[in-house]
Amino acid sequence: MEVQETRVQTDRVLTIPNILSMARLVGVPLFLWLILRPVFGGPNSDGWALLVLMLSGVSDYLDGKLARKWNQISSLGRLLDPAADRLYILSTLVGLTWREILPLWLTAALLARELMLLVMVGVLRRHGYPPPQVNFLGKAATFNLMYAFPLLLLSDGSGWLASLGAIFGWAFAGWGTTLYWWAGILYVVQVRRLVKADVVAD
Repeated sequence: MEVQETRVQTDRVLTIPNILSMARLVGVPLFLWLILRPVFGGPNSDGWALLVLMLSGVSDYLDGKLARKWNQISSLGRLLDPAADRLYILSTLVGLTWREILPLWLTAALLARELMLLVMVGVLRRHGYPPPQVNFLGKAATFNLMYAFPLLLLSDGSGWLASLGAIFGWAFAGWGTTLYWWAGILYVVQVRRLVKADVVAD
């Protein structure tokens, strides 16, 4: 979760927030396996996949809240948290696109944003800066997408529940994609300012 620069960081590894983030990472391949079981002739495990996604969302909220409350913000945690977010989004994109629940254009739009950020991280490293921090807008985008994906998975069925899942799922997907790109553009602006300041200083 978003943290303030003024908070004290620790180098401890085995903190409760870090353990929660590690558990989220372990859940990524499990989620992908569950969501792709029908593709390879296995039984439908969408219910279990939804449960893993919900637990991931709860742990995402708790790890940041507990880190701030217990002063356990760590350098490792600031890497694990956004890494888990991105891996869940990537695995969900792969699974839902493979099952033709998500259209290719939406998957391409979200992956293009990730590619843009990877390029920006490379630029920052060349200038001696760490990766940009997760900001509130980026977290809001992630939360929207993490709501959208389970709802869209739920929509892959029949009945009124599937219809509601489609309506709300696409609403969250639209907002999430827009905010995701907005946050990405802000990162680009931030990187440009840092690089420009370096050039002026030289």
